[in-house]
Amino acid sequence: MNSVLTTLRVFEEVATTQPTGLSELARRLGIPKSTVQRCLKTLEQAGWTRSTADGHWEITGLAFRLGSAVAGRDNLRELALPELSALQSITAETVHLAVPDGDELVLVERLDSPHELRAFLALGTRLPLHAAATGKAYLATLPDDRIDHYLATRPARITPDTETDPDRLWTEIRRIRQCGYATTEQGLHTGISAVAVAIRTPAGPAHASFSISGPSSRLTPDHFAEYGLRALATRDAIERLLRR
Repeated sequence: MNSVLTTLRVFEEVATTQPTGLSELARRLGIPKSTVQRCLKTLEQAGWTRSTADGHWEITGLAFRLGSAVAGRDNLRELALPELSALQSITAETVHLAVPDGDELVLVERLDSPHELRAFLALGTRLPLHAAATGKAYLATLPDDRIDHYLATRPARITPDTETDPDRLWTEIRRIRQCGYATTEQGLHTGISAVAVAIRTPAGPAHASFSISGPSSRLTPDHFAEYGLRALATRDAIERLLRR
């Protein structure tokens, strides 16, 4: 059982840091290189990871296909894509769709900006709830006790601008609940900002979250309200389709 758990830890670390090297994985996980290498080979044989031409490791499309299956179990992805495509065309920024998986989100769809300088996350990337705009939008839909439990885990600082203080995060969550959308300024990746909303269920946590993401030099705070309102209109359209 321990070997299975170790292999899963290696897979999650690859998904989070890809493309990444063997030495870096061993250092981050605190596991001997020989053990990490065996895990990677096992994952490669199972079709979950692959080695790049320069010797780094990344996950395959298998994880994305499974994530898409989760997103598609209630036709979410199929119904949401036309609306998300329209939003991407209007904003000309990258739109990401992510679904919940435990205390994280998994990116299952990306509609790329036509700009050469743009936000980019690999499909299958796992997103922390406190740092990603999509994560904060989803977090705000959870019951208060679940939010308290998550914040008590001492969320990690991803960039110098990641907010980790529970009191300030609670203030932000209350703001998200009031206005309907979440924002981040370089909280997940330096140089990238985003506006996100959650796709709600009639009761309980959200189905998914989607974001409008772009370089912080272009997606500045004076765009947040406009993009937030556009994202909310897109959410409402998707939710109407889901209720049919």
